Amino acid sequence: MEVYEKTEYRNTQALFEDRIAAGRELAEFLAPKYGGSKGVMVLAIPAGGVPVGLELKRRLNMPFDVCIVRKIQNPWNRESGFGAVNLDGEVLLNEPMKRAMGVSQEIEREEIELVKAELRERNRFFRGGREAADVSGRIVILTDDGLASGYTMLAAAMSVGRRGAARVVAAVPTAPRDAVEMLEEHVDEVYSLHIQYGRGPFAVARAYQNWRDLSREEVAELLERSVE
Repeated sequence: MEVYEKTEYRNTQALFEDRIAAGRELAEFLAPKYGGSKGVMVLAIPAGGVPVGLELKRRLNMPFDVCIVRKIQNPWNRESGFGAVNLDGEVLLNEPMKRAMGVSQEIEREEIELVKAELRERNRFFRGGREAADVSGRIVILTDDGLASGYTMLAAAMSVGRRGAARVVAAVPTAPRDAVEMLEEHVDEVYSLHIQYGRGPFAVARAYQNWRDLSREEVAELLERSVE
């Protein structure tokens, strides 16, 4: 796995005005290799990955779709999670995090079933019954607004790999080094403008001057506008 970063951004914070600005800069970072390339498409992970991915779509002139994956949420703090599930139903568990949270097998099963139901609903909501894009034989650039644990991106990478992608590229504005390393067996390249080294606390939001959660209605509106 090859990793590309802006070394001048190492261990800094509040780099990007917002997700659109981050997507613009990420597109410029990818452009020397992928700008104008044939057989390449962008898949964005909702919610926060969509505005980033739409900038890649516009500036690199690539086909675009969403990649429906979801973290398994901590029942006591919905902002954190202990794994991820993709639309294929594949479950990836962050066992150290699960133990640290004190998650029982019963709660684990309940949370996984909740995520699977939400994935089906999100797929209907964002795609309206449309089939997922055919990635067979293509280079797929998977994007999000950042990696936290990396499990959501890993679930996405495993899904598109199973569906026949020729090459998988993870492209994000910010990530911790350990999350990048976790992708090694399922991703060919990682482009991350900012990589945090060391074991200190990490939060995707710290890379942004303006940060807020996006509702799925806002994401749907962005997707609708992108095809007008």
